[in-house]
Amino acid sequence: MPKRAVGVVYAMWLGEMLRFWRSKSRIVGALSTPFTFMLFLGPGLSSGFQFQGGGAVDISFFAPGFITMSVLFASLFAGGSIIWERESGILKEVLIAPVSRFFIALGKAAGGVTIALIQGIMVLIFAGLIGVHYVSGIGVLGGIIIMGLSSIGFIGVGVSLASRIESPEGFQMIMSFLAMPLVLLSGAFFPISDLPVWLKGLVYVNPLTYGVEALRWCLLGNSTIPVSLSIAVITLFAVAMLGIGGNLFGRIKV
Repeated sequence: MPKRAVGVVYAMWLGEMLRFWRSKSRIVGALSTPFTFMLFLGPGLSSGFQFQGGGAVDISFFAPGFITMSVLFASLFAGGSIIWERESGILKEVLIAPVSRFFIALGKAAGGVTIALIQGIMVLIFAGLIGVHYVSGIGVLGGIIIMGLSSIGFIGVGVSLASRIESPEGFQMIMSFLAMPLVLLSGAFFPISDLPVWLKGLVYVNPLTYGVEALRWCLLGNSTIPVSLSIAVITLFAVAMLGIGGNLFGRIKV
């Protein structure tokens, strides 16, 4: 990568990090949902569910889903900064830099991934504090890598949509429309092996499912989907969406 491109990627990453650090309400808002779910929804679901064939569903089963949900929300909404910068005129000034727009998008994606990882790791630590037992330290490190791969893919989705949508209201509406179905159809809150065939089909075409299952394997040592398949799917999803997001950002009109 040319030195100038590295400088642009770093500058865009730093800008995203500074914006995140200065927006305390954004940090609180992003973490409040998974924390609340883990504290109240998790124990409630644990008391009412059992695995098919016996065995209680405890809070540990839900923890990977809550962690992935935090990463998902942070990743999808990271693309919203593109719309804000376009409206304020900042994006127009950035795009005149003598460097490929792909590197500008890459820098913004790098900032979004970092923010998503910070939030995911915070939920990961919180889950450990309330009683979730992880299989090993290596598994936790592997889980952080899985979070990063998942984040890249969904940041690509956010950048792609933000490059085509002009209003912040429209972007927020579409992101809200996407986020909850992705979470609910990911196996975050129920074992996917027990689902009816029609619903299982929807779950298996959801890329978030593979992030949840891979994270569950890393942190807890078990998953319904083979971990090799989960990693392959989320890696392909990340590469594809990063490419699509970079391409659409390269054609953005300001």
